[in-house]
Amino acid sequence: MLSRTADSLYWLSRYIERADYTARVLDAANRLSALPVVGETSTNEWESALATAGCLDAFRRHYEEANADTVMEFLAFSPANPSSIRQCIETARFNARAVRTGLTTQMWEAINGAWIDLHATDVSAIKPSQRTQFLEWVKDLSLRFDGSAYRTMLRDEGYWFTRLGTFVERADNTARILDVKYHVLLPESSNVGGGLDYSQWAAILRAVNSVTAYHWVYRDSLKPWLIAELMILKSEMPRSLRACYLSLVESLDLLAEDAGRQGPAQRKARAMALKLEQTRIDQVFAVGLHEFIEDFIAANNGVAAAIAEQYLI
Repeated sequence: MLSRTADSLYWLSRYIERADYTARVLDAANRLSALPVVGETSTNEWESALATAGCLDAFRRHYEEANADTVMEFLAFSPANPSSIRQCIETARFNARAVRTGLTTQMWEAINGAWIDLHATDVSAIKPSQRTQFLEWVKDLSLRFDGSAYRTMLRDEGYWFTRLGTFVERADNTARILDVKYHVLLPESSNVGGGLDYSQWAAILRAVNSVTAYHWVYRDSLKPWLIAELMILKSEMPRSLRACYLSLVESLDLLAEDAGRQGPAQRKARAMALKLEQTRIDQVFAVGLHEFIEDFIAANNGVAAAIAEQYLI
């Protein structure tokens, strides 16, 4: 396969997954903003969403205040933000057109149909009450595209490159959506483990549609350290960091088997998978959740760079 084709398939999947992630970050921020204020404390969930998405500095160049309207506009629709939902779908379709013959009909229809619907939508007419509906539409696009790839693509190089893009991006996104909780969210006057802390953790879990999964795994009331464990270390949870890396290792190994050789990408992915297998959640909190996530994101970027150098350049 040409590296140019592999690159388009890889980034097509990454941008679809990134649109889904941005929708989930906005959903989490929306849920957190609806939590009751305790005493005179205030939270900054909208600024937290921007910081976690890595868009805070860019946002401040265009807006003075981070609130529901400005953050929704910037993260969902702004052409000034290359990672906005609108721009992600635009870029995904551009990559899809470049490899149209490498996609199944169902995959193309999912992304092209979403692009047409988005261009037909007057974003300025979307009311606050319709935001949740729009975010669910974005998440549904990701499900349709990912499901179409899983059910209709041949298990060849093209499929494995779409999987690499999906799981590299999903691992990064899971880490970042967890970081919504501890980046700048909990007010200094609120106690970790208190009522506000608990409610914020529950909102994060609901944003990734994992409340039922949590109860199936733990059969317990919501506990912050168990929520973090589910999203970081539990291989049963398809969005967990460990599950993403198990899938990354599998996809990279199949590519290596097809090419007849391995390289830095395989070694780095296996090293991260082994680290996650051997880590306990008490060790994560001993280091600090935010610090652990920062280290993971940096290592995940290293894996992505190794994949690009080994296969896509």
